[in-house]
Amino acid sequence: METVKTLIIRFRNKISQAELAMFRGAVIKMTEGTNILFHNHAGEHDYRYSYPLIQYHRIGGCASIVCIGQGTDAIGEFFANFRSKANIGENETDLVIDNVNAMQTNVGIWDTMFSYSVRKWIPLNTSNYNRYKEMDSLAERSGFLEKIFIGNVLSFAKGMGIHLDDRIKCSITNLEELRLIEYKGIKFSAFDIRLKSNISLPDYIGLGKGASLGYGTLTRIKEK
Repeated sequence: METVKTLIIRFRNKISQAELAMFRGAVIKMTEGTNILFHNHAGEHDYRYSYPLIQYHRIGGCASIVCIGQGTDAIGEFFANFRSKANIGENETDLVIDNVNAMQTNVGIWDTMFSYSVRKWIPLNTSNYNRYKEMDSLAERSGFLEKIFIGNVLSFAKGMGIHLDDRIKCSITNLEELRLIEYKGIKFSAFDIRLKSNISLPDYIGLGKGASLGYGTLTRIKEK
């Protein structure tokens, strides 16, 4: 079991999914691009391929920054250089911080199952999309997606330096009809799903493709 720190900065500013990349650009500009965790670019053509520790999300329709692990320390550079006036694309905006929420989550395998929602999850690339479409039954498709979800969680754990001794279990309980979204100029299939898993994970982390830009946002569903 490992403790993972998260820090969620939520602004009052409403923002669309299409504007998230512009919001990200405004934050990077404030920090002058000196810390790779804000943008994951090591150079003009080089990238930091590990799990993104600073992510840009919409929470309740509002612009938000989700910092994870070392990202919670790096975000100090943003606060040190924060300016309320920012350009979101061509529009000058007054950024207003609504709240800052610091949390700690014990990440690990438990004997119980946790319920999660994952929104705008992009599990399929060109290769496995064709495999998915060839599957006839919902059970087969769900099983296929469950394996991809587990792989995404393992990528998160690796990025956090967490070694999991036990096997991750996952069961999709609700699978919404896929929808096409555009990410970096390419169309992908995105899913909203609900699932149960025996691993405890922090709220609002992104999983899968586009995790740094609000895709695959995971939240725990509180049991009644």
